[in-house]
Amino acid sequence: VQLQASGGGLVQTGGSLRLSCAASGGTVSNYNMGWFRQAPGKERDFVAAITWSDTSTYYADSVKGRFTISRDNAKNTVYLQMNSLKPEDTAVYYCAAGAGWVRQRSDYDYWGQGTLVTVSS
Repeated sequence: VQLQASGGGLVQTGGSLRLSCAASGGTVSNYNMGWFRQAPGKERDFVAAITWSDTSTYYADSVKGRFTISRDNAKNTVYLQMNSLKPEDTAVYYCAAGAGWVRQRSDYDYWGQGTLVTVSS
């Protein structure tokens, strides 16, 4: 499965962005799909995920209520809608596909290349 993340950019505090993760060579509805982010000098952390089985969604506490993950099976694409952005949301965002525990980075088998989100104060 190849994953292509896009939609990052520069936005002011309080603004919104929508990230997209387009899949090829596989079907997103067959995988748990997750978003992770990595700020400079920090670990790659879990942000959000949607399961393949029942489309349950999971969020990191830091983004709950502000970010929404969704999936469009017809377009084979997963989205991350990010609202009320804060400077601490600045990071490279990665999408990933896997079959294990959705919050565990090591349980994802396929990764996109990342898209940079910068939130200015």
